[in-house]
Amino acid sequence: MTYPWHLYLMGAMYIIAGIMHFIKPKVYLRIMPRYLPFHKPLVLLSGLVEIMLGVGLFFRFTKDMSLYGIIAMLSVFLLVHFYMLSSKKAGAGFPRWILLLRLPLQFVLMYWAFYYLKI
Repeated sequence: MTYPWHLYLMGAMYIIAGIMHFIKPKVYLRIMPRYLPFHKPLVLLSGLVEIMLGVGLFFRFTKDMSLYGIIAMLSVFLLVHFYMLSSKKAGAGFPRWILLLRLPLQFVLMYWAFYYLKI
């Protein structure tokens, strides 16, 4: 079975996002909630997970598991987005409107992943 091109786009998007955790970890370290321990290992682990989930979308036998993993990961990342709204310092210099826009975007990304569970 051939999947639609946009499923592969999603896979590539998560792979690239995950790689960026290793190329530019400081960007992700700036937005880590202070209440979480081990910031650097968590940034690298989340990058690795994004890469693995993205790669999983390219294979029929791992597609659904990867989609559930992406939905779960995006749910966890909501905590970071809410944390960034908690104070100016936590916002890491991003304009508030961008931080607010990221919240519904997370749900759009979750829906996008959920959509492919039907295929």
